[in-house]
Amino acid sequence: MRVGIYCGSKIGKNPIYAKKAEELGSFLARHEMDIVYGGSNQGLMGKIADAVLANNGDVIGVMPSFLQWKEVTHEHITNLHHVTTMYERKAKMIEIADLLIALPGGAGTMDEFFDVVTLSQIGQHQKPIFLYNANDYYRLLQLQLQHMVDEGFMQQEHLDNIYIIQRPEELLEVIQKKNGI
Repeated sequence: MRVGIYCGSKIGKNPIYAKKAEELGSFLARHEMDIVYGGSNQGLMGKIADAVLANNGDVIGVMPSFLQWKEVTHEHITNLHHVTTMYERKAKMIEIADLLIALPGGAGTMDEFFDVVTLSQIGQHQKPIFLYNANDYYRLLQLQLQHMVDEGFMQQEHLDNIYIIQRPEELLEVIQKKNGI
């Protein structure tokens, strides 16, 4: 299974974010789940990639050529796909991932998260979407998403397709439930 990871190219101010990214990466690799991510060795992206690699998992990067000077490409990942645009990066990640999870991050992470949510809503994919709510990072987004439903701008069934987890084990529980295990 391949898990698409969206997260910050920065580490954040609180060290808990790096710890949670490492924890998730280790958990995924130990459960034979590889990651597909942006290809950088910086920020939370680098932390989760390093954790997966340290636990003998595969790490697949998708890096737009114009970002290689800004986001230093991770030299030890298993495979790297070079693309031209951010649109191609997002499409490639969705194509090769089996599920998608957003860790804490900034505008780029939110862009990727809302893109996969929108594509799910219009039937372009049926892959599970997760928010890894490390340190309650997505508390306000949870409220906003519910407000969108309450105000009639989003259907409840679409909100129900976003799984908000606090611990890596919850990811596995959702996967097992969806697969009838």
